[in-house]
Amino acid sequence: MVTKMNGSNIVISTAVAAGIEICFTNPGTTELPLLTAMDTVPEIRPVLGLTESVCTGAADGYARMLRKPAMTLLHLGPGLANGIANLHNARRAKSPVFNIIGEHATWHRSADPPLAMDIQSLACTVSDWQHTCETVQTLSCDTVNAISAAMNGAVSTLIVPHDILLKKCEGQKIDIPRPAFNPPDSKLIDKAAQSFKKHKKIGIIMGGRALYEPGLLAGERIRTKTRCDLLSVTFPPCLDRGTGLPALRRIPYFPEKAIKLLSKYELLILADTPEPVAFFGYEGVCGNLIPKDLPRICFTGSSFDAVSALECLADALNAPLRTFPNQEDGDGHIRPVMPSGQLTVQKAGAVLAALQPERAIIVDEAITGSGPYVPLGATLPRHTYMTLTGGAIGFGIPCATGAALACPDRPVICFQADGSAMYSLQALWTQAREQLDVTTLICSNKSYKILQIELARQKGGLQANGLSEKIMAMSRLDRPALDWTKIAIGFGVSAVAVDNTQDMAEELEKALAEPGPHLIELTL
Repeated sequence: MVTKMNGSNIVISTAVAAGIEICFTNPGTTELPLLTAMDTVPEIRPVLGLTESVCTGAADGYARMLRKPAMTLLHLGPGLANGIANLHNARRAKSPVFNIIGEHATWHRSADPPLAMDIQSLACTVSDWQHTCETVQTLSCDTVNAISAAMNGAVSTLIVPHDILLKKCEGQKIDIPRPAFNPPDSKLIDKAAQSFKKHKKIGIIMGGRALYEPGLLAGERIRTKTRCDLLSVTFPPCLDRGTGLPALRRIPYFPEKAIKLLSKYELLILADTPEPVAFFGYEGVCGNLIPKDLPRICFTGSSFDAVSALECLADALNAPLRTFPNQEDGDGHIRPVMPSGQLTVQKAGAVLAALQPERAIIVDEAITGSGPYVPLGATLPRHTYMTLTGGAIGFGIPCATGAALACPDRPVICFQADGSAMYSLQALWTQAREQLDVTTLICSNKSYKILQIELARQKGGLQANGLSEKIMAMSRLDRPALDWTKIAIGFGVSAVAVDNTQDMAEELEKALAEPGPHLIELTL
């Protein structure tokens, strides 16, 4: 398609041609031409976030659910900086996110205006692909390259100066991104198939795209044929779960347990995941969770289709085509018995598992609070489960916001720790503005519990029991206590606080039955 337009029209038209339907934004003066261009096309829906961390976290959640690029529009370097934590999480999740960052006009940059920053150096910390456009003639090609990179499961960042967005360009050709995965390597597939004859104890570590239903069913075919183990990365970006799908064993968070688990295998196959490493380095404990001399086969890479590789491996092994009965109609579901009494972490997880509806989307940033809930998911009705891949807290509420925009026909439940919720609670306002069906469960233990656990783990230094009040106060949120009902209501979200299982169950059922966003503070 060839047409007369300016730079901002080129960007938006190219995005529309690529199938992008949403733009999460908190724009400034340098991005206003792009907003004007969006006004001329009904295909892209702009969604306002009160801070850029909401925009980038929502883009992550949207992209994980639909496996297609979500677009963000951010204001200069400071805007990118505000959103960078959730772009870090998106990159670790291999979420297809396409960022447009406005830049000062090319002729104004040398004046060093107050908002000037080295955007490109900042962007490279969270971008798999990045570029600064210098001429309107290349703008469609640059946009295509950015979106194509995102489509392969990457964060891409295109920086565009304000004057280039305004510049007219006659006869500009609008290109269409055409992403493509490389076909499975037949030699690698054959090597993996032969390995099952040489090794008795084999594990397949699954991550990324392998955790959606097609990859899971291919993995189960292999497990049925070979009796290998199927493992999940510690923090799955997007995992389809429930009856009719295989239950995976999750690699433990703390390295001692993870090393013990992985050391028992003779061979590991990594499907769309890098080699697992510990979140932190602990004195005397190896940070690499797989022993050096343990053989491994890697179905990984930005353009490598791990799902096709697993399917080809299953075919090479002559594995059965169907290993599960169709249980989507409710047969075989097992829910926990509804608990009673005062709320605890264990009881809160059991209430959620007992009541979550079929096809629910569970966004888990409960940190220490979700441990008892996670094992219950394998026998529940089909649902999707998302976690904090990159460890940068403040992901949960924005991610749930993006997931609800991606899948408006599915209930979204955000299982959320109180401390990390404070990093991006402005997403509640976007939920209210867009009238999204998101139920946020705040695990209110009035502390950074994970810090207290880590303090207790310290070796050769201070022990948690011997720390002063001054230091322990850095892990507590009780002076003053956060009033989540007032916070949520202030953002336009219906909210209640509960401290027992009966009230939690009643309020959760009510929230799921009513349209719009709700927040329930769980006093633990």
